[in-house]
Amino acid sequence: MLNSPALADGTKLVGRILLALMFVLAGYSKISGYAGTQQYMASAGVPAILLPLVIAVELLGGLMVVLGWKTRLAAFALAGFTLAATLLFHMNWAQPMQQLLFMKNLSVVGGFLVLFAAGPGRLSLDRG
Repeated sequence: MLNSPALADGTKLVGRILLALMFVLAGYSKISGYAGTQQYMASAGVPAILLPLVIAVELLGGLMVVLGWKTRLAAFALAGFTLAATLLFHMNWAQPMQQLLFMKNLSVVGGFLVLFAAGPGRLSLDRG
């Protein structure tokens, strides 16, 4: 049973959705909270002009992973994006919550790297 292709493909689909959901929701919330997000980015030394790119990466990359379209490319890009965001925004380890967010993000990077290596499964537009 554990070697079932149907189980593996279903699990990859659920895993893709769970990995990407955070990015789709975050990208969408940045649209409605645009000014506040610009201020937060600026407080970390990130130019606010990059916000449209951030929204596009989160929304489009997340949707690509959910749909399983160009999955390996999207997974690799989101792994890099998440690592960069982690290093920019979650390095204040004097705050326990920042330590937790740092470790959570490293786990997400790991998940995207596994997806990059394993592919999206047959329940995807890539069918691979």
